[in-house]
Amino acid sequence: MSTQKFCLALDLKEDQKLIEEYKQLHQNVWPEIVKSIKDSGITVLDIYCSGNRLFMIIEADADFTFDKKSKMDANNEKVQEWETLMWKFQQALPWAKPGEKWVVMDKIFGLL
Repeated sequence: MSTQKFCLALDLKEDQKLIEEYKQLHQNVWPEIVKSIKDSGITVLDIYCSGNRLFMIIEADADFTFDKKSKMDANNEKVQEWETLMWKFQQALPWAKPGEKWVVMDKIFGLL
């Protein structure tokens, strides 16, 4: 089965206390959130942090689309609760579209 890889970026608010709280919450992500991620076709999801910049790497099955994931999330009360909580810590990148949180990054280099 073929897989897809996506890299995304997002900033946290410039507040060390909030950044630490965000990191703590991600040590025990709610089981409903993990299930929703897996149910969407995502097989690997890693988040890295440098300062207040977040970088997410997603590997997903061939049928995964962000549109499908968005529709699933819109109908999941627990995901909506999590996303509302996360917005306390997050801030959109300056070039993000209105309402956009995580921004998909363009691949500009690959070591063969």
